[in-house]
Amino acid sequence: MSTLEDVARIMGELPEVVEGEHHGHATWSVRGKGIAWLRSFSKAALRRFGDHTPPAEPILAVNTKDLHDKEGVLAAGLNGVFTIEHFNNYPAVLVELGVIDPRDLRDLLVDAWLAAAPADLVDGFSG
Repeated sequence: MSTLEDVARIMGELPEVVEGEHHGHATWSVRGKGIAWLRSFSKAALRRFGDHTPPAEPILAVNTKDLHDKEGVLAAGLNGVFTIEHFNNYPAVLVELGVIDPRDLRDLLVDAWLAAAPADLVDGFSG
């Protein structure tokens, strides 16, 4: 189980990560490139779950390097990692923080940072 405090701690350990806000939700970026953001479900997204209970908030959206990387993350079957129709053809996964293991969360966020950070930061990162 992970928390927003875990997200903040991990992000705070990554070079030049800036926390911001977009549409009232926390966001994290490096030199203007997005890494992750809190995301709530729209009414339409909730309807798409039908009779199934949607994952519990808070939900974190985490960018992936590309769609191939996204498919690999999803195929790994990490507890708490999923996608929804709205994210089809978009390189990001969703994370149910109350379910994901903190080590898996850290791996996802570090990978997202590595994909977004410029080469000079990546080269100096010891992770």
